Amino acid sequence: MAPSRRFTALALAAAALLTGCQSTPYSSLPSPTLPGQQPLPPVVDTPPPARRAIELLPANMADRSGWAQDIDTAFAHLDVPPSASNLCAAMAVIEQESSWRADPVVPGLPRIVRKEIDTRAARYAIPPLLVSAALQTTSPDGRSYEKRIAALRTEKQTNTLFNDMLSELPLGKTLLSGFNPIRTGGAMQVSIAFAEQHLARRRYPYPRTGSVRDEVFTRRGGLYFGIANLLDYPADYPHPRYRFADFNAGQYSSRNAAFQAAVALLSGRQLALDGDLLRYAGGRPSEAPSNTETALHTQATTLHLSHRQIRSDLLKEKDAGLADSRLYQRVFALADKRSTRGVPRQRIPEILLKSPKIQRKLTTRWFAQRVESRYNTCMARAR
Repeated sequence: MAPSRRFTALALAAAALLTGCQSTPYSSLPSPTLPGQQPLPPVVDTPPPARRAIELLPANMADRSGWAQDIDTAFAHLDVPPSASNLCAAMAVIEQESSWRADPVVPGLPRIVRKEIDTRAARYAIPPLLVSAALQTTSPDGRSYEKRIAALRTEKQTNTLFNDMLSELPLGKTLLSGFNPIRTGGAMQVSIAFAEQHLARRRYPYPRTGSVRDEVFTRRGGLYFGIANLLDYPADYPHPRYRFADFNAGQYSSRNAAFQAAVALLSGRQLALDGDLLRYAGGRPSEAPSNTETALHTQATTLHLSHRQIRSDLLKEKDAGLADSRLYQRVFALADKRSTRGVPRQRIPEILLKSPKIQRKLTTRWFAQRVESRYNTCMARAR
């Protein structure tokens, strides 16, 4: 056979062989497990183990089991995970605010209350002699109002006194209409306004026999609303100290203070890092722009946002939605570029605490540090 014909025959034979190979399908099988080798389980984030309050409470305290039951009940109804960290956070605030007293003693209450009454009387031009005569009136518990004021020791007693004065005294409705100086109460000194707002959106787990204000002054109510204020909101903080600051300054204040610092960096303006992004009047956002909002207006072009869009996002300052807003994302993106290490997303608000009950210079940072120290002691018990 000629070489060219031999080559052609070989080529045809090879083609036929390849065709035959392609006609038989190949089924891919997984590689066999090597001897001694086990497949890796999927990675799952394991939540911290649940704990019971009784395990972490201080050893020497009155009615330990009663406190534990009320704390556990609050966690269960609020659906807050009862981890050691969460329980210790709540216990640290309780210890700081009341030293484990459901109705804590407040030094100087008679002086504070009488000053408030005299201030109100002056505002309405009520003569001091008329006020003194009214306070000599016998109150529902058999004592004069003046004697009850002199004997005041707790906020619950003060709240009851003002309710009686409002309903019984001839001058009560004029002098005290819509006014009660007691704005916090209970073992965690939770804001009564917060308790009322929380109750409007979530069912209260206990039968009520009076007002929301009355419930705050019970141990169970004070703990329920206090734990809600501390833990019943989503916040991606790296440490509980920022929740402690929020408890003192308002939810999301630590996030908002960090946002203010980023705005100050971008605008070159000095801002109060207090966690309040808007001005408020009567508990509602004011139309007048805050310093933070004004600083953002100067960056509107850089942020590619109108003044209306900036305002719309700032109105989310009291909830989790601000962190997902265009304003928040763009401010931090630009601030990160101007900082060599990036800017933090949380910061303790710089607030000087003011209250008739406070007789010395205290700040939100001081409060957060004190609570954190108690938190660390509790976590040591948890180990």
